[in-house]
Amino acid sequence: MKGLLGRKLGMTQVFTTDGTLIPVSVVEVLPNVVLQKKTMETDNYEAVQLGVVDVKLQRANKSEIAHAAKANSAPKKFVREIAGNGMFDKEVGGIVAADLFNAGDYVDVTGVSRGKGYQGAIRRGNQSLGPASHGSRFHRGIGSLATGGLTPAVIKKGGTMPGQMGGYTTTNQKLEVIKIDTENNYLLIKGNIPGPRRGFVVVKSTVKSTKSKEAVELIDYAAKEDSNNA
Repeated sequence: MKGLLGRKLGMTQVFTTDGTLIPVSVVEVLPNVVLQKKTMETDNYEAVQLGVVDVKLQRANKSEIAHAAKANSAPKKFVREIAGNGMFDKEVGGIVAADLFNAGDYVDVTGVSRGKGYQGAIRRGNQSLGPASHGSRFHRGIGSLATGGLTPAVIKKGGTMPGQMGGYTTTNQKLEVIKIDTENNYLLIKGNIPGPRRGFVVVKSTVKSTKSKEAVELIDYAAKEDSNNA
C-alpha cells in the first residue's frame, strides 16, 4: 500500500473534453518527509511513517525533536503511518510528493469529520418527525425506546439517541484521482472527502479490488487561451 499526507483546501469543479462536469476536492500535498521505517525485525510490523508541516522547536518536546533529527528534518505537526511495505523504496529523510499517484487511480481518504456539536435524534439519526398538528406535543422527540417484545422495559444497546455528532475519524473509499499537479503540489479527487477546510487527511491506495481506471481528459483552459491570443 502507498499513501501520503495532505490538507483539504475545499471543493471545485472541472470539465472533461466531452463536456462532463466533475465535482472535485482539492488536496494540497506539501512535501511529505519519511521520518521512520517500521520493519518486522524491529517493530513486528511493516509501515512507513510520514510527517508534514514543520513545527517550531519551542513548540515541540525533546522526543519529537530527536525523532525528527534522525531524518534530518524539523518536528512535524501531522505524523501518520502508511501500513505495508509498498513504500520501502523511500529512504528515511526522503520526500514523497503528489506524483506518488496517477490520474485514474482509486484512493481511500481518511480524515476527521466536521464537528456539529450536540444534536437530536432527528438530525443525528435521521428519525422521522412527529405529527405537526397542534396538540400533538410530540414533534422532534426521540420516540419509544422499548422493544415491544418479551422484555419491553429493557433498552437495548445501539439505539440511535441524541448526542455528539461529527468530529470522528472517517474514511471515504474508492475515490477517483482526477488530476495530479506536481508544480503546484495538489491533487484533484472526485467527490467529497472528510474534514473541514485546511484539515489534514491521509490519502492511500484503495483497499477495494479495482485499483485504477483510464484517466479522464480535462479541458486545458490555459492552452486554449494561449491559442486564442495567438
